[in-house]
Amino acid sequence: MDLSALSYQKFVHIALEETQRRTILTPLPSQEKLRSIKTKDDTTMLHGLSFSAPKIRLLRSLTVEGSQAMKVLDFAAFSKPEFDLPIFCANFFLNANLSIVVLDLNPLYDVTIQRDYKEKYYMKLMPLGQKYAETIQLLPWGGKITSESLRFFSPIVIWSMLNSSKYKHDVLFSAFMDYFQTWLELMDQAVEETDALKILRNCEAQHKYLTWRAEKDPGHPILKRLIGEKLARDLLRHFLFEGVDTLGTRTFLDYFPEYRCKDGSINQKRSIIGKSYETRPWDARGEFIGNEAG
Repeated sequence: MDLSALSYQKFVHIALEETQRRTILTPLPSQEKLRSIKTKDDTTMLHGLSFSAPKIRLLRSLTVEGSQAMKVLDFAAFSKPEFDLPIFCANFFLNANLSIVVLDLNPLYDVTIQRDYKEKYYMKLMPLGQKYAETIQLLPWGGKITSESLRFFSPIVIWSMLNSSKYKHDVLFSAFMDYFQTWLELMDQAVEETDALKILRNCEAQHKYLTWRAEKDPGHPILKRLIGEKLARDLLRHFLFEGVDTLGTRTFLDYFPEYRCKDGSINQKRSIIGKSYETRPWDARGEFIGNEAG
């Protein structure tokens, strides 16, 4: 299909407008050099925006648009460590034939283990995930997903692969705004933590997530092709996953030792465990059934 009529700029602009209705956004210095980057083929532009707010450590977006070959949105919001809010995550890839969608409120802690965290944030949100992923099958489960990726997702994650169309693009916009407005409501309700140990735990949990994403993000090959390895790596570590070098000192292999090769390097595979899930591994109540479903 012709992609010229489809854009993710609307997603970004309206999300920022919604945020500004609730809090004060302060532009971060990192967006100045990344506000507009022309790719090596001279036909595509990368646009980056980044902000902080009283409860938000980093709210940032990256769009890749211009070329008719593809369009990309990477939009995320990270709370300050004084709050244990989930991480808002929207990763969308679109070409003439296919849309790949990941939309979630990524849990800061493993919800299959930390039941209190699941109860706090997700039990009331299950109808939101059902609205798009299950009830009317607008954004059905996209097929196999690895155990490694799954540990960073919540029971309301939307993971989908769709035929590209204007209708599906509009459905995705609706889901994006529903999820983001939900995150903003959680932010409004969030009470600042004062226990230093709990703040430290939140900081480390966010750092672990950032460390995984900076090393294993599936968008890295696309960025590398568009702007070269050096700038792509800089974009990952100092913009998309800013904080990976400042929120903690532990390395990728400290968090994920199973990826250590004999020579001490990092195994480049995305999956070491080898277990994947063909269908949604949570039931309608958010209970993990992946071990039964395989």
